[in-house]
Amino acid sequence: MKVKVSRKAHFNAAHRLYRSDWDLEQNTAVFGLCSNPNFHGHNYDLIVSVTGEIDQETGFVMDMKVLKDLIKSEIEDSFDHKNLNIEVPEFKNLNPTSENIAVVIYNKLRPHIATEKDIEVVLYETPRNFVTYTGA
Repeated sequence: MKVKVSRKAHFNAAHRLYRSDWDLEQNTAVFGLCSNPNFHGHNYDLIVSVTGEIDQETGFVMDMKVLKDLIKSEIEDSFDHKNLNIEVPEFKNLNPTSENIAVVIYNKLRPHIATEKDIEVVLYETPRNFVTYTGA
């Protein structure tokens, strides 16, 4: 029997959506206000879910304290109150769209969670705009 457990987290970060090989006009046409050369910020909500078999000894799919600490050390400490374009190495050459942020979060967490467990990352950029990534 597989069960999904989830942990919600939060971080604030600034970013700018743009391509350095495009001029300002094309960046503005594609990314709109999100391409502001002076950056803009979001209050991101993050839900990380882990799906797997219930451990018969502990009754856990995954210890939620371990998941909480992992999200804090790998994601919140790296992203919170940062300019993603400038201060987060993964975005040095990667446009920090919500889609790309979700993939980076997944890739940062995946090595720390048992491979037989599935991971799902849901990232809310706003209360109405969110992306989901499952590694597929």
